[in-house]
Amino acid sequence: MTTVKLVRGDITEQRVDAIVNAANSSLLGGGGVDGAIHRRGGPEILAECRALRASTYGKGLRTGRAVATTAGRLDARWVIHTVGPVHSRSEDRSGLLASCYRESLRVADELGARTVAFPAVSAGIYGWPLDDAARIAVGTVRDTGTAVAEVRFVLFDEQAYEAFAAQVG
Repeated sequence: MTTVKLVRGDITEQRVDAIVNAANSSLLGGGGVDGAIHRRGGPEILAECRALRASTYGKGLRTGRAVATTAGRLDARWVIHTVGPVHSRSEDRSGLLASCYRESLRVADELGARTVAFPAVSAGIYGWPLDDAARIAVGTVRDTGTAVAEVRFVLFDEQAYEAFAAQVG
């Protein structure tokens, strides 16, 4: 059974097997969590992302999918990059958001990761309402069969922490 924990803080400071990156489809870094992970992890992460773009993911990583690279200088073995959907009021994209968590856990299982730190995927610049993002994230992790022993949701501010705490119970 997977233990779900909440941490208020900086995901780049977590000591885990794998840190999940809320990446953009280019895999080449960006703002928010993505930029922080690339800055703190160093050039090794970007180098592996460029190699993935040059081989398997020439057009970028599709929304809802996940792929792993080294964690560079982070206190983790791997970074699992997943591309969250941009929130839409006219189209239900919740299945894509759930897929980010399922696919990240699938990749974690393939790697043999036992501890995984997740951000609130799509709840930042992609505009997903926090309460709904938390409901989908926690529900999906609880409903997904995985060998991961601990999933840690690392929330940057008190508002995100409270939204996730309401779902964890």
